Order: sequence, then structure tokens, then C-alpha cells
Amino acid sequence: MGLLHFAGMAQSDTRPELSAGVLNTPIKLDGLLDETDWESAPVAGAFLTIEPVEKGVPSAQTRVRVLANARTVVIGIECRGQTPEDLVRFSKLRDADISEEDHVKVVLDPFMDGQSGFIFAVNAYGARYDALVSNRGESENKDWDAVWDARIALIDDGWSVEIILPIQSISYKKGSDTWGFNVERRIQRNLETIRWANVQRDQFFGQTSRAGLLTALPEFNFGLGLNVRPSLVGDLHKIGPEDSADFNFEASLDASQRISPNVLATLTVNTDFAETEVDTRQTNLTRFPLFFPEKRTFFLEGADIFEFGFGTGSNTVLPFFSRRIGLVDNTEVPILAGVKLNGRIGKTAFGGLGMGTREVVTEDNTIEASQMGVMRVRHNVLNESSVGVIASIGDPLNRSGSWMSGGDFTYQTTRFNGDKNFIAGVWGLYTQREDLTDDTSAFGFKIDYPNDRWDVAMTYSRIGEQFDPSLGFVSRKGVHYSRLGATFAPRPEWPWVRQMFNELFLTYVRNISGPWQSYSVFTAPINWRLESGDRLEGNIRPVGENILVPFEIADNVVIPEGEYHFMRYRLEAEFAAKRRLNGQVSWWFGTFYDGRLDEIELQLNWNPAPLLGFELSALRNIGSLPWGDFEQTLAGLRVRFNVNSNLQLNSYLQYDTESRTLGLNARIHWIFSPLGDVFLVINHNTFNDLNNTWTLQNEQILLKIRYNFRL
Repeated sequence: MGLLHFAGMAQSDTRPELSAGVLNTPIKLDGLLDETDWESAPVAGAFLTIEPVEKGVPSAQTRVRVLANARTVVIGIECRGQTPEDLVRFSKLRDADISEEDHVKVVLDPFMDGQSGFIFAVNAYGARYDALVSNRGESENKDWDAVWDARIALIDDGWSVEIILPIQSISYKKGSDTWGFNVERRIQRNLETIRWANVQRDQFFGQTSRAGLLTALPEFNFGLGLNVRPSLVGDLHKIGPEDSADFNFEASLDASQRISPNVLATLTVNTDFAETEVDTRQTNLTRFPLFFPEKRTFFLEGADIFEFGFGTGSNTVLPFFSRRIGLVDNTEVPILAGVKLNGRIGKTAFGGLGMGTREVVTEDNTIEASQMGVMRVRHNVLNESSVGVIASIGDPLNRSGSWMSGGDFTYQTTRFNGDKNFIAGVWGLYTQREDLTDDTSAFGFKIDYPNDRWDVAMTYSRIGEQFDPSLGFVSRKGVHYSRLGATFAPRPEWPWVRQMFNELFLTYVRNISGPWQSYSVFTAPINWRLESGDRLEGNIRPVGENILVPFEIADNVVIPEGEYHFMRYRLEAEFAAKRRLNGQVSWWFGTFYDGRLDEIELQLNWNPAPLLGFELSALRNIGSLPWGDFEQTLAGLRVRFNVNSNLQLNSYLQYDTESRTLGLNARIHWIFSPLGDVFLVINHNTFNDLNNTWTLQNEQILLKIRYNFRL
């Protein structure tokens, strides 16, 4: 079937176009596209499949329309060809993983720079998901949230959705009547993905340089551009079984002023993160620090601008890691105030952040008040590439003389050899502080060919022995880090296998002023994704570790100095998410240092009813070493009561045998308006001593109310 043409849409070789209709009267947000404005709006319906066949004919029809006026953009999507029984839908939670459910996803590029964008998705239950385009389209920052709303409706032969986006919720290029625009639909029962534009497996949906065009947009007006969001927090807490309960009542304020359509200034005072979900616990069988992602709203606005250096990351270096602000060794440090300025002018994106924290006195030490700042500028060059600088000043522990600066250049094209992805980047950083002396620099590069059939990458980083940016994250210091990886992913014409991933990843780490530190050869002779949606994988991984300083891997189990070479194996099975009961089981086994280690991990999701969902995660480590045996267990159970997309009750119970702490985090989140919500949070932690006696560590009840006043 050839490409369809509807009024208002012209198909070119690379970028189809859809004209926006005029929003004359307010839309009743009910998921039904039955208002008069919808009837006269141009329609895009020329969708083609990405999966299971590239540029194939979809099994069902999809129609997209857009309406806009000076203050609002409304997107309407009709997903036909399904009965309610055909729909795979479980989630109602905001920002849930809906990738394996029936859903639609929209990407917008209001700057037309091909390197940034906003993503909005809705599943067939009305669960909303939003994200920033990250890493130039290769990934998404799902922790970002915006003010918008959506409703779905079941229609005769499918479902439809209305998405309403206030123009004040996003930044955009002033005076432009054209945005980058694309729509993707997932038909989960058939494991089918279809797109309107960029219908190529080698290209990611978030690569806005390949998106279609949304044209005929009006001259937008964001009003005064002022957002004032006060919050009130009541905190009843108790520490230890003997202490009496204390009650605190505090107010905080977040305010933002849109200086122009593409520049936003933000102020936060007495910042509170009471609603932030607790971290998921991790076990650590290495001698290096663990990485936990940022979840706090204030730091996530404009987070894509602060991304630095192709080839940096949690495995090597993050020059700006916002969790360094307000958190010191898992101790919360109150933020007195902060300001942020971020935006885009022409081809230049910029962001600046300044924060001040209060003094905190703990049983062990005193964390002094401090002031910190970060600046990032990135300029787009060569259509899809960029060059930039980053700098920071200040230290969370108020150590004097702390600063860092660096630069990066990334070359990217989605038209390598015609229509393939190719990325290459270099970066360099230098930091200083009074307690640092020599070798405080870091630099590296990465070359990547990330495509559907072949994905090949080479990464190198040199991290100085005293490279320790106060506001950054460094997993290893004083090393040369090298990694070479390749994935060959053919799609055999077998009736039960959709794609095979043959993987080989070589990692080698050598000390700058000494011998080698570690190596790993990760192979996947079997990693098959089946037509059913299930996946089977088997891995072989030779590993080497050169221990120069003994370290404790578990309680009273110390790995001594020496060179160790061992073999690890893994068997893994993943069960398709289209089923009400799904999940993944993984078993690593084999030699480990001079002994043996079994790592058994289970993730299980059960959705017995639309109202209720269970997520079980469990990890069991059983080690037998010459220096001692150890067993570690980590278990978590999340229970979700999904009343609707605006009201959820989530409880998360965690226990691990290392800390012997049982923790409960329960959250009720009621979004009573797109501009306002309420959180009720209960935290309860108890400790199990060696006599198997449970003792209260702390308990807390938090009530937070916030509302966004927009002018």
C-alpha cells in the first residue's frame, strides 16, 4: 500500500508535513474527537511499520490531527482496528513504563534544532508519560515532568486520545510556525510498532532531525510567563524507639519566569523533596561506588542542556551530578535557595545553576553550609553536531578552592552512508581544590555506529589520579579505561525468532601509574528475541581483577592483594510484557576470585486487575571464597493501586541482609488539577539485630500540597 495523502499533509522523501488546524473553541477533554474544530483539521494517516517489518503495512489504521491557538496545542489520535479485548493495558500510573502496552507517543522539536525535544505518551488506560529527548535521541530522560493532560476513550473499533499541552509548559523558538513532529503507535498484541515519520529501524524515535514537520502553527503567547508554585509540608517524624515524635510545618516556593519563549529563569526557596520516591537498594560486589539517578524535579528541568561529553557516563565520569547538591553520604542537606537559568538562543543552548545549602549537624560530624554553581553552554554546528563548555564552582563540604571546567565536541549524523547513524565525540576536563595536587585532569573520546543490524562502539577515557570534581561523579580514578563493543543483530526468516543479538564487549582498565586493574570479555552467543515477545539469553564472560589494596566484599570477607582470573556464565529468560504475569529471571554462576559465586535475580510483574499491580524484585548472592563464605539477599515488593491516572497509591517494601533494615515507603499521589497535586508519604524503617529482634529506626508521615499559579 502506498503512502496516503490527506488534506494539509505533503509527503517528501524525508520529512512528511502536517498542518495544524485552528482551535477556535475550548476542547472538552474526554478523548473523543467530536468537536467541530476536529472535523475541519487536516489529518495525517500515512503510517508504516517499524516492527515486525520495516516500512510494512500496518494491521490497523491510525489518524492524527493537531489543533492550536495562541496558548494551547491539542493533539488528537485515533487508534483503530482493535476491540477492548485486544488492548494490552495495565498501567495507570504517571510516568509508568508503558513501552510494552498499547500506547501512542509524540515527540516535539519546537526549536527545529534536530538535537532536542519533548516526548509525551499515553497508553490505552490514559496513563501519561513525559520525557526529555536525551543523548541526541538515543535515550529519554523520563524523570522530567511538565504540566499537561490527556484523556482516552474507547470507540467502536479501537480507542482515541486527546492530549492538551499549554504552551507555557515547554520552550519554543519565537516566531517559528513549524516544529519537528512525529507520532509512534504500539499495537502490543501483534508486537507491532508503527510511525508517521522516520520509518527506519536504524533511527531512534527521539532523533528529531528525522521527525516530520508540524506546520501552520500560530504566533504563540505565553502570557506573563510567570509560574508560582508554593508548597506546604507537614512532617511528623520519630527517630528510634525511645524518642518522642516531632512535628514540623514548612513552606517552600518554586517560581519561574519565562523571559522569552526559549529562556526560563527558575527560583527555589527552602526547597523540599518530600514527594521524591526512595532509591531502590543495590548490592555492591565491587570496590567502586554505586550510582543512583537523580529524581528531584528542580534539577530535572533543562537536564538535557547539562549533558556533557559523548562517552562520559556513570561508568566513567559525570562532570555534573546534581545529587551532590543537597545529599552528602546519604544525609539530606537542606537547600536554602537556588536559581536556574536555561534556554536556547539561535543555535546555542545554555544553562546556569546556583544553590546554597544550610549547615547540618549529625552525630558523626558537621556539614557546613555551602554555595555551589554550574554553567553549561552548547552550540549546534554542522546540522546535527555540537561544541560546548562546562564549568562548576563550590563544594558540598565547603572545601575551599573548588572549581572545574571542560569542553566537548560531538559529531553526529543520521545520514552516514546514506541513512545510517554515526557519532564521534571528544571531551576534556580539569578540576582543582585545595586538597588536590597533581594529575587532576580527565579526557576521552567515543566513536559509535549505533544501527539496527550493526552497533559498534569504541570508548576511551583517561581519568587522573586526583581527578575529583566536587559536583561530579567518578567511578574510578587514576586509570586508562578502554571499551570496544559490537552487536550483530540479524533478523532471520524463522517463524518464531524476530531478532538475534550476537554481542561482544571488551573492557580493559589499566592504572596510570601501575599495572592493569581489570578486564572483562562479555559475549552473548545466544540472545534471541522471539516473535512471542519473550527473550532468551546466554552469556560467557571471562573476568580479571588485579587487587592492589585489600577490600571487604561482604561482612568479614576480605579479598587480599593479588591477580585473579575467573569465568562467569549467565542464563537469562524474559517473559513478554503483554501478559498479565511477566518478568525476567537471571542466573550468573561460575568462578569468582579464587572461589565461586551464584547471583540469582528475579523480577516479576503481576497485573491481576486494572486496579491492582504487583512488582516483585529479588536478588540472592551466594559466595564461597577461601577467605570466607557469604550470602546476601535483597528483596523488594511494590504494590500499586491504580484508581485512575490522577490518583494512585503505591507502597514499596524493601529488605536486605547487609543493612538488615526493612523499609516501607507508601505514597498516595492525587493530581486534583493539572496545576496542583497532593502527596501523602509514609516512611517506616525497622532494624533486625543479630538476636532477630526488630527495632524501630525511624518513621515519618509527610503531607505535601502544592499548586502552580500561572499568569
